[in-house]
Amino acid sequence: MKIDNVAIINSLRKNFALDPQNSKVLVVGLGNTGLSVAHYLQKLGINFAITDSRDKPPLIDEFFQVMPDTPVFTGGFDEAAFKVATHLIVSPGVSLTEKSIVKAIANGSKIVSDIDLFACSVDAPIIAITGSNGKSTVTTMLGEMAKCAGKKAGVGGNLGTPALDLLDQAAELYVLELSSFQLERTSVLNAAAATVLNVSADHLDRHADIAKYAQEKQNVFSGNGVMVINVDDPIVDAMQEEDRRILTFSIKKDADFYIANKGDVEYLMHNKQCLMPLAELPLEGRHNAANALAALALGVSIGLDEHAMCNALKTFKGLDHRMQRVAEIRGVTWVNDSKATNIGACVAALQGYERKVILIAGGDAKGADMKELTPAIKEKAKSVILMGKDAGLIKQALNNCVPVYAAENMAQAVQISASLARVGDSVLLSPACASLDQYKNYQDRGDQFSKAVLGLLA
Repeated sequence: MKIDNVAIINSLRKNFALDPQNSKVLVVGLGNTGLSVAHYLQKLGINFAITDSRDKPPLIDEFFQVMPDTPVFTGGFDEAAFKVATHLIVSPGVSLTEKSIVKAIANGSKIVSDIDLFACSVDAPIIAITGSNGKSTVTTMLGEMAKCAGKKAGVGGNLGTPALDLLDQAAELYVLELSSFQLERTSVLNAAAATVLNVSADHLDRHADIAKYAQEKQNVFSGNGVMVINVDDPIVDAMQEEDRRILTFSIKKDADFYIANKGDVEYLMHNKQCLMPLAELPLEGRHNAANALAALALGVSIGLDEHAMCNALKTFKGLDHRMQRVAEIRGVTWVNDSKATNIGACVAALQGYERKVILIAGGDAKGADMKELTPAIKEKAKSVILMGKDAGLIKQALNNCVPVYAAENMAQAVQISASLARVGDSVLLSPACASLDQYKNYQDRGDQFSKAVLGLLA
């Protein structure tokens, strides 16, 4: 549910001294988030300008169609624009360590995020989901659960629709995926329930170290809502706070939500109650059982019906580019996990297999220590095909623990994999790296993989 503009202005004034009369807002970055912020500020009658380091941001034509008179500074960050700004709304893709931003903050400019604006604009419950991997799956799962339980849910954030663009929906609750970049600049989120699914090395090109990265993730628990804790992850387990309602989940031991054998059948459990057989979850990999338990815990925390949630899980087909089965060709299964843009996601994918797989990996490692991949690859991969900017780093980290092959592009990686694979094998694209060194995004990378795989049929 969205509250009226007067109440929103009062909340912004109270929390950020932000109002239409006295504030000069600079929106930094004109991507999807920046455009959503621009629409939001325009509706509230708050003056703002846009700046972007790119000469022609991809959404600038769309922006000028609806806001032709708004000042826009492109081709670098304009010092004059920063100098007069009372508030900066910095898109997640822009680092807060940019010199212009650091200087503006030192001179008194306040940082406000799109998630702050969102939190000041709703009175329906917010469920906030973050983690190094699995957050898109859990966010989508929970959205489907809410729908199956008869609730109107706005689902988005870092995934799909920007948070502020959800405000026009008559939502009874909001399910938001949040990245570490969104959380590091958010100060008034008070989610009704929140989770950090896991923490592994990611975005260390932007965060000083994994401790700082985990600290940003922990911001999702700000406020007094229910904390949903993965007790299998020691970093997350240590985030528990006294005097908070806490629900735990685990695929390794007893918790509030866990896995147990009843006879010959494994069940997803809530306390002593069998919720559904694990085999009825139509997703590959044991890490998806953890995702399902996290979604169930979040749903229970806000009162969703457990039977309805389990029905949603039984029909959940997963996300494109996330453990997506592309084809079975001549007895070989090809799986697209291009969304595995960090080490933790790749490790989780590998750990979900009983048999060893042929792994295609590589891209931009984003400053991560690729040695953390080695134990999982040694245990779960029969061979590895490497490509992209940091292929050499990964090869060095693996230190010949498995056979390694080099590929110039995805088509070649698929051809090499096909020559190695035997009946019963799985070939897994799970890059453990970002895609922008060679592709438009991880979706483009996954599409190129699928295209090359389907080309084998010819």
